[in-house]
Amino acid sequence: MWPYTNSDVVVDDNGVGFRYSFSALKDRHTAVEVNYTDPQNGWQTSTELVEDPEAILRYGRNLLKMDAFGCTSRGQAHRAGLWVIKTGLLETQTVDFTLGSQGLRHTPGDIIEICDNDYAGTMTGGRVLSIDAASRTLTLDREVTLPETGAATVNLINGSGKPVSVAITAHPAPDRIQVSTLPDGVETYGVWGLSLPSLRRRLFRCVSIRENTDGTFAITAVQHVPEKEAIVDNGARFEPQSGTLNSVIPPAVQHLTVEVSAADGQYLAQAKWDTPRVVKGVRFSLRLTSGSGEGSRLVTTAITADTEHRSSGLPPGEYTLTVRAINSYGQQGEPATTTFRINAPAVPATIELTPGYFQITAVPRLAVYDPTVQFEFWFSETKIADTSQVETSARYLGTGSQWSVSGPHIKPGKDFWFYVRSVNLVGKSAFVEASGRASNDAEGYLGLFREKIGKLHLAQGLWELIDNSQLADEMAEMKTSITETRNEITQTVSKTLEDQSAIIQQIQRVQKDTNDDLAALYMLKVQKTKNGIPYVAGIGAGIEDTDGQPLSNILLLADRIAMINPEDGNTTPLFVAQGNQLFMNDVFLKRLFAVSITSSANPPTFSLTPEGRLTARNADISGNVNANSGTLNNVTINENCRVLGKLSANQIEGDLVKTVGKAFPRDSRAPERWPSGTITVRVYDDQPFDRQIVIPAVAFSGAKHEREHTDIYSSCRLIVRKNGAEIYNRTALDNTLIYSGVIDMPAGHGHMTLEFSVSAW
Repeated sequence: MWPYTNSDVVVDDNGVGFRYSFSALKDRHTAVEVNYTDPQNGWQTSTELVEDPEAILRYGRNLLKMDAFGCTSRGQAHRAGLWVIKTGLLETQTVDFTLGSQGLRHTPGDIIEICDNDYAGTMTGGRVLSIDAASRTLTLDREVTLPETGAATVNLINGSGKPVSVAITAHPAPDRIQVSTLPDGVETYGVWGLSLPSLRRRLFRCVSIRENTDGTFAITAVQHVPEKEAIVDNGARFEPQSGTLNSVIPPAVQHLTVEVSAADGQYLAQAKWDTPRVVKGVRFSLRLTSGSGEGSRLVTTAITADTEHRSSGLPPGEYTLTVRAINSYGQQGEPATTTFRINAPAVPATIELTPGYFQITAVPRLAVYDPTVQFEFWFSETKIADTSQVETSARYLGTGSQWSVSGPHIKPGKDFWFYVRSVNLVGKSAFVEASGRASNDAEGYLGLFREKIGKLHLAQGLWELIDNSQLADEMAEMKTSITETRNEITQTVSKTLEDQSAIIQQIQRVQKDTNDDLAALYMLKVQKTKNGIPYVAGIGAGIEDTDGQPLSNILLLADRIAMINPEDGNTTPLFVAQGNQLFMNDVFLKRLFAVSITSSANPPTFSLTPEGRLTARNADISGNVNANSGTLNNVTINENCRVLGKLSANQIEGDLVKTVGKAFPRDSRAPERWPSGTITVRVYDDQPFDRQIVIPAVAFSGAKHEREHTDIYSSCRLIVRKNGAEIYNRTALDNTLIYSGVIDMPAGHGHMTLEFSVSAW
């Protein structure tokens, strides 16, 4: 359909392009009497009355009498009357406008679209100023406003001169739009028409085209409602959508938010909103309810001229706030609703623990995001069995959205516990426990130590080559003493600066003990005192007699011990010992005795506990496996399997049955030992899964004995009972009858007893 905009029409002396007129009230009929030829009435004229009750309530009863020419069906007569009513109620507008040569694009009867910016109250049509084919961006001759939600489309004219509708994908600037596809042949200064989800497309059916003396064309069109056929034929209902933003009815408020605060032990709810456009004399009606559904109750109502309102003294609960605008005539706009809660927060749904190097980060999350909720973090190195003791047994970390615990006490391979609860202005939730470990990545730890050790003056001094030409600029004191009782050299370097001091002492000593045994000792001690607290590092080497045997020792005293191979400028430690733990990259051992073994993955893929529990995520075992008990999931047995004990299964796929065969007893007194008696089969309800009892075919028949004057028949009768209730009873003469059946046996419904009774005579 062709779109016509303000840029297409010729304006009159008053500057008006589109001129509208509306149908009179007397032409809007609410009841119609339709006369038609009725075959059921001897082809006489019958009258069908059609009414619109809702229209009668609004406009009153306005009756129209009409003849349906050539109509012989009551249904068609009813449709004709309903069509007249809906046409008068729905299609009430007529538009007149003047075009240039564009008036030849359509003919009378065609459907056209009117994009009148003045009527719509927003920019819905104009001309294309420029086209960027690479980015599919169109620059328009005016600024447009697109809705925050919903899809908008634009109608363009392609190279064949036909209108094409494409979706708008982006709005990079007020006067630019980006479309999903660019139709072929779209040119600059072509017409564009905007279709917005909040506005009804204004469609009209052309009824006349008149050529004026100046070469222009006068167009007259009446309103077209495409849903009218569905309304008349199918009884469909459509919510009428306005074709303009200009209305005396105030628009719905937008951006409605509620912020809850606490003051003097009471809870306050501060509501704020705004309106899409300014309406003179507008007020706002507020309705606050608590609860939901049938259990909701009204808390308060208010009328205000401001765009904010405060409700105080609210008890804890769930609330719904409804705000709607009211104009000076008392007409109300569409309501806007929001919900909020004044309750203690829900417990964290999950707590994600991220391992780091000597660090664990806890990130709790709620099931539903709530920006007013924060989390309280508590930490413990041992598990707390009773969460009510968390505040007395755990260490409080702080409140926030996440928390990291780090330090040398966060050792790899050890479990640590976080206790987290949600907090808001109203209260606190229960604690949620989560346990985790620091990273077990040995290579990563060595890289971390490399970075830390590389920043030390000691490491930098060791890595530098010794220059004999340079001497120390400053030496506080050096003292050497040699005594007669022992040979000893002691060198001391010290310096004091305000509240801290540092001492380096080197001792070389050879001494004799009471057993006349010599001992050779070498010690290098470094000590720093800060704020009255001494910190010591040292290395000692010595040989002395222990229990009569010489014993050599090398002792290291330090918070961290690292060994670095400087070959080719390497600075990565070979190993690092810190906090009673040893970190190494590659270890080759002939024999290992360990209380427990755990892989470095998180969670570990392999572990062996002191209790002998072995856990492996993926194990290939080529030898024999001996086990007393256990569980196997998703196991495939490739070859034969022998089960010596009892096999229990909840579900088995395949041809697996338990078969029981029984023979009917025979009457020994009968000349031909006919079957006679009862077979009892009892199936016990001793399995946790449903079963089926299948009774194979049981054939039974009598016999015919021919005599000279009359025949004699022998009969056979079969009766089947389930738990005493008869389910089958038939008698066969000279014919053969067959009985078979399938009986469901659900688990837990008790034992089942089947009785098969046969008799012959």
